[in-house]
Amino acid sequence: MINIFKSDFKNFEGVRPINIYVLRVFFALMCFMMGFTAWSSILTHKGDWQPMTGVTFCVWAAYATISFFGIYNTLKMLPILLFMIFYKSLWLLVVAYPLWKTDKLVGSPSEELATIFIWVIVPALFFPWKYFYNNYIKLTIK
Repeated sequence: MINIFKSDFKNFEGVRPINIYVLRVFFALMCFMMGFTAWSSILTHKGDWQPMTGVTFCVWAAYATISFFGIYNTLKMLPILLFMIFYKSLWLLVVAYPLWKTDKLVGSPSEELATIFIWVIVPALFFPWKYFYNNYIKLTIK
């Protein structure tokens, strides 16, 4: 059991198994929960879409579908997880924080998303930042 907290060079390219397992849970949540919501809305929608609403549901459906691959190929799909960390953190900073700061968040339409998005701290803490830098950023800079 203690080995899940040690770097695993054999199976996970030096990333700790606990990081992989937590991130796989988030990929599964993104795939199934967001996928169910997005695809249900797309498949049951009647009439014309409002352009931005249509874009939103299509992006979420594509994002949720691609997240499926992260359950099995976690390290290869880190950019999609980084996208999730970035957009949720940005939304919390740009939308939720100003509402919270002025005591307008509670009871607003943004409250439910803020409650869900605040959990972004978990994948951010378990994200293998050093691995990502060495395998995605550093290789790009050369």
